[in-house]
This record gives sequence, C-alpha cells and structure tokens, in this order.
Amino acid sequence: MMYSRFFLLTILLTCCGITSLHAQLGFCGGNSGDPIFQEDFGSGTTDGPALPAGTTTYNFTTGTPNDGDYTISSTTNYFDWLSIEDHTPGDSNGKSFIVNASFTAGQFYQREVSGLCENTTYEFSSWLINLQPVGSCEGNSIPVNVRFQIWDGTDTNILAQGDTGSIPGTGTTVWKQYALVFKTAPGQTSVILKMRNNSNGGCGNDLAIDDILFRSCGDNVTISTAANEASLVVCEDQGSVSRTLTATPDSSVFSTHAYQWQQSTDQQIWTDIPGENSAILNTPAVTATTYFRTKIAEDIVNVNNDLCNVVSDVFDITVLPIPPAPTSNGDVEICEGEIGLLSVNTLNAYSINWYDAPTGGNLILANERRLEVNNAGTYYAEANSTEIECASTTRTAVTLTVNPLPVVPDDSSTFLCEDSSTTLDAEVENVMYQWSTGATTQTIDVTEPGDYDVIITNENGCSATRTFTVEQIDLPRIDKIVSDGPSIVVSTSNNGNFEYSLDGVSFQTSPIFEAVEGGFYTIYVQDNTDCGVVTEDFYHLVIQKFFTPNGDSFNDVFEPDGLEVFNSVTISIFDRYGKLLKFGNTNSTTWDGTFQGERLPEDDYWYLIEADSTQFKGHFSLKR
Repeated sequence: MMYSRFFLLTILLTCCGITSLHAQLGFCGGNSGDPIFQEDFGSGTTDGPALPAGTTTYNFTTGTPNDGDYTISSTTNYFDWLSIEDHTPGDSNGKSFIVNASFTAGQFYQREVSGLCENTTYEFSSWLINLQPVGSCEGNSIPVNVRFQIWDGTDTNILAQGDTGSIPGTGTTVWKQYALVFKTAPGQTSVILKMRNNSNGGCGNDLAIDDILFRSCGDNVTISTAANEASLVVCEDQGSVSRTLTATPDSSVFSTHAYQWQQSTDQQIWTDIPGENSAILNTPAVTATTYFRTKIAEDIVNVNNDLCNVVSDVFDITVLPIPPAPTSNGDVEICEGEIGLLSVNTLNAYSINWYDAPTGGNLILANERRLEVNNAGTYYAEANSTEIECASTTRTAVTLTVNPLPVVPDDSSTFLCEDSSTTLDAEVENVMYQWSTGATTQTIDVTEPGDYDVIITNENGCSATRTFTVEQIDLPRIDKIVSDGPSIVVSTSNNGNFEYSLDGVSFQTSPIFEAVEGGFYTIYVQDNTDCGVVTEDFYHLVIQKFFTPNGDSFNDVFEPDGLEVFNSVTISIFDRYGKLLKFGNTNSTTWDGTFQGERLPEDDYWYLIEADSTQFKGHFSLKR
C-alpha cells in the first residue's frame, strides 16, 4: 500500500498539469507497456484507509476535508463541491483520493519508487478533476495548480518536472487524464516522486484523483507482412497457414531494440516463442485462431522484464470455422399467382446465399435469409462467413409447392324478373363455397338485383372467385293509350324490350297498331324475356283527321267509327268561332260538310261526342 500511495501522489502532481504543460508534462509518444502499478482506491461506503505515515503532511479525515485535509471516499458531496462518481469504469461505490489544499503552497507529497529498470522511459498517469463549481467563492475560487517532479534516488538530480498551470472550476463532471514521462539513467533503479501545490489553499484548490497508472514507455511498433497485411482471416478448410511477420518500431523513444515474440489464443495469456528474438518472425503453422506480438525494449536485459518493456501491435491470424448448414423454417406451399417466402436460420455471424442446386449450380440470391419465389421447385441455402468466402459444406434444401387454383366458369350475367327469384349456381362440385351473402352452399336463390360473388376453395386451400351480375327485368308500365286516327298508340313509363298485342296471342315490337277499327280492345304488353304481361282495356274511337265532301264517294262525310257500341250518343260540330253547325244522336252521327243546305268552306272544325258517360273532343279538317 505504501508503494501504491506513493505512486498515487506522484500521478496527482502529473495529473494536475492541464492549463500550462512544460516539455516534460505529457503522455508517452509511443506504445505503453502493461500497467506496472495501478491504483483505483477501492470501493465501499466507508472512508479510508489513510495513506502510509510519512507520505504526506496533510491530515486524513473520515468526514468533511477542510484545508490541509484529505480523504479516500466514494462521495465528493462536501461544501458546495460537485457531487460526482469516481472515474473507474464499472465500480460500485468506487472511491477516489480527495484533497483540500493547505493554506500555504508547497510540497505535500513525497515517495520513493524502486524496482525500476535502468535506461528505461516511464509514464506516470492519472485522472483528475477540479471539484469547485463555476462561480463558487463569489467568483474568486482558487484554481488547482500542481507541480510534478521526478528526482533520482539520491534526491540530488531532478529527472523531469511539469506544472499543470491553473485549472479553474468549470462545473464539468468529466474527468481528464494527465501524465508525466521520464527516463532512468544507466544503473538507476529507483526515483523519488514529489508533488507540490503551486497555489495556496482557502476557498478553492479542491481536487479528486483516481485510476493512477505506472508503466513503461517505448516506441510505436507495427506488425505487418511483405504483402502489407495487418491481419489475416482464413477459412478452416484452407488447412494450416503461416506468415512472415516484421516488427517495425518508429524509434520515437528507443535508440536500440531488443525483441521477444509471443503468441496467444485469447489475447489474455501470452507465451514466449523460444528463440524468436529478432525483428522478423516466421510463424508456426496455424490451424486455429492465433495472435502474435513482440515485446520490445531498448536493452536486451530488459526485454523480458515487464517493468521495462513495451509490446507491439497484435497481428491476428483468424481461422474461421466452417459454418454449419442453415436450419430450414420448413417447406412452403402457395397457390398459383402468389409469392412464396422461403427462409432459413443461422447465426448472426453468417450470411445466406441461395442456389438452384445442392452443389455448384447458379447463385439465385446473395446475403439474404429469405427468398421470394413463385416457381415451384427445390431451392438450396448455403451459410457463409460475412468476412471471407467460408461456406458450409452442405446446403439446406427448401421446397416450394405451387398448388393450382380451382377451375371455375367465367363470370356471368343473368336476369331476374320483377317480384320473383332466380337461382345462382357456382357450377363447381366437391369444393367449399363462400358467397358474399354468407351462404356456403353450391347454389343460392336471390330476389334482388346486384353483383354476387362466390369464393370457391379446393382441397389445397386455393381459392378463386366467380362473380354473378344479376339484372332485374321490370314489368312494363303502361303510361297511356291513345287513338291516332285509325291507329292505336301505346306508351310506357319505363323502357325495355317490350312487345305489344291486341289479342294476347300475336305480339309485335311496335307500340303502334295501324288501321284498327273502332271499338273496345284489351292491350297486352310484355317483355320479350317472358317475365310477365300487363293489360289495359281501351276504347278505340276512329276520328278522321280530314274529310273531302267532293262527291267522289270516297271520304265524303265526317263519320266517327266505333260509336255503335254505346247505348246513347250525341255529336256536336262547331266552327272555329264556336257556332254549332251540326247536332246529332245515335241515329245521326255523320256530317256532310253543310250548314242549312249550304256547303261550308275548307277549314278546321271541332267536335264534341258524348257517348254514355264518356266525352270525346277534338278537331278535324274539311278539304274541298
């Protein structure tokens, strides 16, 4: 613990140099060796323990540290200081070294560090933080300012020193790392570390230190092959491999170089390779992942002393195991027109390539665990490394079956007579049915027009849809029937492919019956789809549109046709001015175009016929 505390305070001085670095204050410019000494001050909720006697003139306390006091604690929640966790990653209730500077500037720590290697460069490092928040002490907080010094073992010659300069309170809770580099002289195996405050204590100059390291400092050393490979990845099926490795130091620290090559299977435990003490290593044949590095020192006597050497970069020869064949998620069945999704599983470290054959064949899709296809057949999935070509020795077969759809008749149209029903037939047997009406039978009866769908599903679960369009045929609706001279004209209020008849036997497509004698008739109207017939009785009175009383015995008199069916008939004829020219009854319903024996001129004349309870009005022309 004495050595640990001594080193701790040494780093404290080194760490505090943040705002003004001298030439000796800084980090190792090359590679650093494994930690020779490491102090994280432990963990727990109890303050302490105190530093060894003689290490410092400051007072140890388990409570709030006043000026000239220090403590080892998991909390910094004193005064108005920043409340922070220690720096060590993963600590639970981790502790740090907390210092409240004395009122008088000066040396506050001294300790000898022994067991060093001669003629060797070292780095002390530590993490430091000013505990004062911004604006504390009414804006007059004393900054942290520490000097680090390394003296020889006789305490007469200084080897290195550096000042941190002023480190004001910033309010940040981020730790920063600082270091001091020095070199031992020939024959020198110990040094004295001294730390001092350059600022007086009072309100401010309060700091915490954590994670102190002491390690050797040497060149940056890279490892490569003649092909400038920095690492190598091979597949297990390539057999054994080897490489000639060359270590290249940058001579930033060492003027001479001694080597000892090492190998490891986990980068945790390293073993020396006997007799390999030059800059070049011909690796042994490798069949499993192996790591190579070299220890390096400036003096051959120091190369195997971990207090004196550094290590190079690591050259990896990674031997990838052959991936196992992927695991199928099962064969897939789809219906015609669908897309099949084939899939397999493998470890995340592997990719999947799809082929059309169990060996060789054509690559269908690369780097996908799922394959979308619609052609029936067997497809083959191969696992491969994502780093290099290192494929599974076998491929996994996944089969896609494409089942046919049920064969259904084409969509069809049919007709529905008004106020009746019609039957729709899917016309496919031994399958399942799902009608849009909810029915599940082969046939359904419908009474409304519209579109009806039936989903037909076969034994493979494949479905096809057939649509029926049902159109309603409305019965004719007679709007009116009129006599137009000798013709009967029928009008309907709706449209359709209607047929017309006067006897219910012989039908015509024209709604006009020509040259029909006057009298009572029954008019028949039907749609040509035989959806039904409607009838209406009609009295047809034939009124000439004109007559020509010229004595030629043709159309010489105005004589309505059809009045004989009535019991009582009167007829009145008027000129355009309403003058009664003719009045007759059942026995006298004709007019010869005269009035009181005088022939009347060509003109339009009006008639009023009262037949039983029915009146007929209209006009006709007299032509000479």
